[in-house]
Amino acid sequence: MNDPTTKPSPANRPILITGCSSGIGLCVARGLRERGYPVLATARNPEDLEMLEREGLHAIELELADPASVDRAADQALRLGGGTIYGLFNNGAYGQPGAVEDLPREVLRAQFETNLFGWHQLTCRLLPAMRARGEGRIIQNSSVLGFAALRYRGAYNASKYALEGLSDTLRLELHGSGIFVSLVEPGPIESRFRENAYRMWKRHIDAAHSPHREAYRAMEQRLTQEGAAVPFTLPPEAVLAKVTHALESRRPRPRYYVTFPTYLFGYLKRLLTTRALDRLLRRV
Repeated sequence: MNDPTTKPSPANRPILITGCSSGIGLCVARGLRERGYPVLATARNPEDLEMLEREGLHAIELELADPASVDRAADQALRLGGGTIYGLFNNGAYGQPGAVEDLPREVLRAQFETNLFGWHQLTCRLLPAMRARGEGRIIQNSSVLGFAALRYRGAYNASKYALEGLSDTLRLELHGSGIFVSLVEPGPIESRFRENAYRMWKRHIDAAHSPHREAYRAMEQRLTQEGAAVPFTLPPEAVLAKVTHALESRRPRPRYYVTFPTYLFGYLKRLLTTRALDRLLRRV
């Protein structure tokens, strides 16, 4: 374990970040590289991997829904990190829109494969190296939708609620190990999230025959709108600031709120009854 009286150099603390093709992942990878961390950045597509290499990052191919790919990526990350990883920022995910009753079982399973099971497998593969090192940071990019449910986001809500429960349990189990677990809970952030969500909605949801087809028209307009679709949208640098604190603070927080809606719904969930909060959330 590092001497607590000295500040370790970022150069000796490799960081693995998933989902770095754009948005939050790419922003955090760039930001941490500029702070001197060796950054191992994952993506799925060859063109994105080439882009990451041009950025001066160590690019690793990773398909979170494929257990064999997760194992290969973990092995490669440990090799590139000299047998160790200091920080893991689990970020690669997507949103599957659609009413709960319109979600086929296999579509819901696919949401969990990428947004939860792949993260869990990768975390478990890296934990032994963190234990051997005597320190580590596991940072989970959750969402305001990990504690406040919104309509037509059931699959994503469920994956993030599950992530929060798993992460809270892991944090308790790792107490005293030198490994800290933090959840980052963003609201609306500038990214390609809506673009990717729209593609998944078109692929998997039979909107024309759904009892929710009228509501889907408004949802489709929001998903295809250019620029920020909701107020209080922040750039991905807002998440970078929280990730940096979680990596560098001697006492990282269990949760980091990002954006005004997260703070607002966090407060309202503590203040309002479930029925009162439901009335509010139905209007969002």
